[in-house]
Amino acid sequence: MLALRLPPDIEKRLDALARKTGRTKSFYGREAILRHLDDLEDMYLAEKILDRIKSNKERTFTIDEVERELGLED
Repeated sequence: MLALRLPPDIEKRLDALARKTGRTKSFYGREAILRHLDDLEDMYLAEKILDRIKSNKERTFTIDEVERELGLED
């Protein structure tokens, strides 16, 4: 179970969409979450990794260095 508080303007838009389509507001809330959850997980994972790299001063490589190391130079 999940309860959300939405700004009034978004709530009105969601109400209107639900009325026009015969679907529930819950349906559209679920759809929005399912469509964007993968992106949100990827974004937060990338931010976590970036923070770790910055704080540990881990070695990073340019694309040129990687291509050279892998023998992929032109």
